[in-house]
Amino acid sequence: MGKVKGRMDESILVCVYYGPNGERLIRRGHKMASIMDCPLYILTVDPLPLDDFDAEKSEYLESWKELAEELEVEEFIIQDNEKRSTAKVIKEVAHQYNITQIIIGQTAQSRWEEITKGSFMNVLLREITFVDFHVVSVARSIRDESEGLFEKGVRAYLVEDGSSFRINFTLSKDVRFEGIFFKEIGTDFNNGIFKFMHNNKMCQVPIIDDQVSDPSLISCKIE
Repeated sequence: MGKVKGRMDESILVCVYYGPNGERLIRRGHKMASIMDCPLYILTVDPLPLDDFDAEKSEYLESWKELAEELEVEEFIIQDNEKRSTAKVIKEVAHQYNITQIIIGQTAQSRWEEITKGSFMNVLLREITFVDFHVVSVARSIRDESEGLFEKGVRAYLVEDGSSFRINFTLSKDVRFEGIFFKEIGTDFNNGIFKFMHNNKMCQVPIIDDQVSDPSLISCKIE
């Protein structure tokens, strides 16, 4: 995937997990790799097999893959259906790819939450003695469902409604887009954000009272 690098005595591994902070970590790793002119690898670990990923998790994975291609990352490593501890997986990958620098997030999701606790970091430092660790904090400006603005995402669909779309929670022949709906906390109506994949890009649009009020508000980007 990546180009031949100038320095092969250094290599960087970015550990990402399901959540909105993956891009931040990947871009930080890419910046370091560019400065050091060395290979960059991305690792994601999940106890579930890929076929069991829900729509939202699959969307994050696809957006990271696209970003990895754009940044010419050496390799995007997916360890799915993984029953071993996260620390053991990181150690194995670090040995296999001769990693010298590891980047992890201070705030993360699910199993990666343990990274913020000293016990997990102590395990990593004890198990992987040959690398430098970089713990990246999450920017305060990141405001999404993980910070309490929205309820947990649920699978939803957009169906045509005249010149616009409306949100539906039942799969039918009229569905145009499938994705995840994040409902605003504190509202009795379906107000929030609908996220979906379109043309291999992550897209989102605001929903007001079940409706996409203005289709031109749909924005698509690499997350």
